[in-house]
Amino acid sequence: MDQVSRQSARGHILVVDDDELFRESVSTNLVDAGYSTDSFADGTTAVNYLTQTPEADILLLDWKMPGMTGIEVLQRLRQEKIDIPVIFLTVLNDQIFEEAGLLGGAVDFIEKSRSFSILLKRIELILSGNKARNVPAPDSQDMARYGDIVLRFDSRRALWKGSNVGLTLTEFNIVAYLIEHSDRDVSYREIYDLVHGEGFLAGDGEIGYRTNVRAFIKRIRQKFRDLDAEFSQITNYPGFGYRWRNGSEQ
Repeated sequence: MDQVSRQSARGHILVVDDDELFRESVSTNLVDAGYSTDSFADGTTAVNYLTQTPEADILLLDWKMPGMTGIEVLQRLRQEKIDIPVIFLTVLNDQIFEEAGLLGGAVDFIEKSRSFSILLKRIELILSGNKARNVPAPDSQDMARYGDIVLRFDSRRALWKGSNVGLTLTEFNIVAYLIEHSDRDVSYREIYDLVHGEGFLAGDGEIGYRTNVRAFIKRIRQKFRDLDAEFSQITNYPGFGYRWRNGSEQ
């Protein structure tokens, strides 16, 4: 496999999977698409690499591996304050695994049976930071205040009553989108499209994308409630979606 130099590559991707054939196939396809890659057969080696050389853009991670499982790898990275975006690539398709992965801090969960083009689209969206997607247009270029929350668009940080919430880029975009459309209910599908790109098909159809969105919202709420136990701005409308409640609606 002829590697792409990191200087000219579209991004640097790590592939962690104990299945050698699958690992090499994904890596080869990524190189053909213009990315540079490093691959690892186990989670421990990947964690050691990232703690010493945290210079990668995305981690593609299998769930079931000898030694450290994928979810244990993710937990270890977060403990080490390594915030690399993680996409689970796995044969596991039960919703309980997807929810656990997303709640653990992964940005996506894709079955191995899905086409490479779907994975490639997700990688492109993550690396672009979803900058082209709809987020509130602040009065200034860098910051906007909405009641008790301040959105810093220069660093993609959210401050709740002066404290950093610690949102990931994806979580920030969800919160910003809900605030921008706080005059109405935002559907599960809208939020799902914001995260995955319009037209992306959930593996389990409507049930699948709702589960995916619920996991993101649950994690976002928890981060706010870690700072403020009374946080209740994100309201669920069962069967439809969510809405950001302004202070006047409390």
